[in-house]
Amino acid sequence: MSSPTKTPTLAETFRAQSPRLVARPVPLVSTLITIAALLLFAVLVVQAFWRQGVGIWSVGIAYILYDTALLGFTAWQIWPLRHALPPLAPPASRPTLGVIVAAHNEAGVLGITIDTLAAQRDPPELILLADDGSDDDSAAVLERLYGLTMPALGEISAPAPGLPALRWLRLRHGGKARALNAAIQLVDTEIVLTVDADTLLAPGALAAMRDAFAREPALVAATGVLAPICGPHLSGRLFAWFQTYEYVRNFLSRYAWMRLDSLLLISGAFAGFRREAVITVGGFDPESMVEDYELIHRLHRHATDAGLDWTVRVVGGALASTDAPASPLAFLRQRRRWFGGFLQTQHWNRDMVGNRRFGTLGLAMMPVKALDTLQPVYGLTAFAILIGLIVTGRFTLAWPILLIMIAKIAIDLTFHLWSLGLYSRWTGQREGLAIGPALIAAIAEPFSFQLLRHAGAIWGWIAFLSGRETWVRQRRTAIEATLR
Repeated sequence: MSSPTKTPTLAETFRAQSPRLVARPVPLVSTLITIAALLLFAVLVVQAFWRQGVGIWSVGIAYILYDTALLGFTAWQIWPLRHALPPLAPPASRPTLGVIVAAHNEAGVLGITIDTLAAQRDPPELILLADDGSDDDSAAVLERLYGLTMPALGEISAPAPGLPALRWLRLRHGGKARALNAAIQLVDTEIVLTVDADTLLAPGALAAMRDAFAREPALVAATGVLAPICGPHLSGRLFAWFQTYEYVRNFLSRYAWMRLDSLLLISGAFAGFRREAVITVGGFDPESMVEDYELIHRLHRHATDAGLDWTVRVVGGALASTDAPASPLAFLRQRRRWFGGFLQTQHWNRDMVGNRRFGTLGLAMMPVKALDTLQPVYGLTAFAILIGLIVTGRFTLAWPILLIMIAKIAIDLTFHLWSLGLYSRWTGQREGLAIGPALIAAIAEPFSFQLLRHAGAIWGWIAFLSGRETWVRQRRTAIEATLR
């Protein structure tokens, strides 16, 4: 009599699926694309020392041409949004849906986050607070607001007396990915949403997510559409101003890549997953700086290896607001982690670059991401060369370069103003998208916010090369302010 087959644990499945732990052979084309990007940068920078005329700024011209090409690609792919999307028939099924809120020392925002989830037009069957070793007043808040009794470490509480969907999973502090992995194994719903404690969902957000998964059985991961909130003070308003339009561009770009079945970037602050698919690929990577982004690569990889038609989407009707950095240092720290995690993930999945096995994802998206690793280096180098020309009094060279930059600003501005209407039609979002502020932001960004974003990316390079980065709690500036 044969013994029953043992079901592998989540950790065992992850060890078998992770390209970080089980490196895949890297095709020659993947290596050549990476080397070509590095050599091109070196050649363009060297020209600054021996070329004359505008050619001295070749690295800046290359940066502008690349960015404009991506803008053109996005414009082409979002063109269909100029027409109203056709109404969708109600889904035939209604999958069960649970929400995991991974939180570490978030006592100040737990109440409003949980209440917002409970008040959804289509509320979840489960709200599971994955408490990642909090040592603040979280326990007192959960007891006072919801009557929850503190469970033992590693245990899950009984349902909250006044809110039966709410449960409390208490864990030792181990980081967001470990908290999510512990929680997802206890959830029994078909769809699992991850929502950060600093993210507030619009009333119809969960309904939009549930419908998206119900209509498309092959959908395994989806991101909602986020808008940043940064607090009422001057610095917060300034950062919200720039980040609002940055988020618009980013989510339109995600829509563009989604149309080619090549979407990689979802927002773990508000993301939906088919639970079975996440378990199949081993859950979240505890060593990743951006566990949500890394997971999507594994889902795509497994779908290719197993011949599955899994898809990843951005759901325009699933809106949420998230507490975003409101000061230069907080912003730099966030972008350090984001870009460092992007570099990590790109390195672990470098065999996908230019690899036709992965279809458009391998032939288009992954090479673009390989080039994106150097984009901030190009941008800051170009700016440094321009400043050098001005400081040394070489205005005959600086003026033509400034004219090129002005032409680029005009292109960006045209796209931006045109795309705001498409974005509003797609998402239904109107607030905070006024034309006047958008105009000023587009003009000022290349000389301010864009440089700060690139500086955060360079710090991300340092984090990636040194391996020193963890999931840290940012100081909340907006959501807590609404409670005072």
